[in-house]
This record gives sequence, C-alpha cells and structure tokens, in this order.
Amino acid sequence: MILIDNTCISDDIEDQQFVCNLDKCKGACCVEGDSGAPLDEDELAILDEIYPHVAPYLTEAGKAVIAKEGTYTKDWDGDYVTPVINGRECAYATYDKKGILKCGIEDAYNDGKISYKKPISCHLYPIRVTKYEQYHALNYDRWEICSPACSLGQELKVPVYKFLKEPLIRAYGEDWYGQLTREIDERQAARSKKANE
Repeated sequence: MILIDNTCISDDIEDQQFVCNLDKCKGACCVEGDSGAPLDEDELAILDEIYPHVAPYLTEAGKAVIAKEGTYTKDWDGDYVTPVINGRECAYATYDKKGILKCGIEDAYNDGKISYKKPISCHLYPIRVTKYEQYHALNYDRWEICSPACSLGQELKVPVYKFLKEPLIRAYGEDWYGQLTREIDERQAARSKKANE
C-alpha cells in the first residue's frame, strides 16, 4: 500500500499489468455490469452542458434513453451514473465499423467539440476509486472481461499505474503522479537490493 496526501493506493496498481485490447474485448466494459458508469457530482453539470455537442455521435437508442432519463441518473444505491439502454450498454456508447464499443463523449472530445474527455471513472478503469471522508482508496478492479487487457499488459510489461498515467494526472495532478512513480521506483529498488543480498 502506498500513501500519498489523502490517497491510499493498492499495491496491485504497481504490481498488475494492463493494456486495453479493444480488438479482443470489443469495449465490453461499456455494456457489461450492473449499472452505468459512476459519476462525480461535479460531472453532472458538465454532462448537461456538453450534451448538445455529444448527441450527434450517439445511437438513436442512446438519445432516446437520455431524452427520457436525462444526461445522468441514479442507481439503486443512490449514486449518480450514466443512463443505460435496456439495462445493458451505456447510453453514451457507440459502435465503430468493427463492432467495437466506443464512447460518444470521447468521440466529440477527439473531434475538438468539447474539452471534457469522458467520465473520470471510465478514464481511470481498471482503477476504482472509493471516496471516504478523509481519503480516497484507489484499488485495482479485477473483471473477467478484461483478461485480454491483462494478457497484453503482461506481454508489453506495462503496469497499471503507467497505463493510466493520463487519467491519474487528470484526477490527482502532476505532482501527485510524480510522487507515486518515485515511491514505486524506491520500493522496487529496495526489493531488488534485498533480493541480491
């Protein structure tokens, strides 16, 4: 476990390897699961604001759900999430020519229509953040549908914290990420030294 400021980071984020492999999983995380993508409260107004720019990228089914439920909704725990279509894929999900699920919000971002990339929970996956009163707990989320990403990560030797450098900086800042990498480098150097003694 690594402690930085008000964050508690699981060892798995250093130890596990992960690189999304969309050709294999087809973006299954946008359709599988119990509810839509978790949302922070400060993202709600953003979704309302950007929706006119995002709507042209969405499926008719996605737009119909958003027209009915709004740009966000609550799950059975009372947490804010993205709406879903018939209990399945996220209302913001789109399909490319290969049948791979992509994010309509991210498509609009990539085309320069908006400055918000996508919900931070999606951007950070497979890290899940649990927010407590005094600190945030960052944990690696194991999900069978991501086994191709684990295999590719192992093949390329990319740990979770390096794969998620951009969203971790987005969430916690450059200084925080720099401290995280230094802590991990020091831990690895200590382990290597001990192994060689």
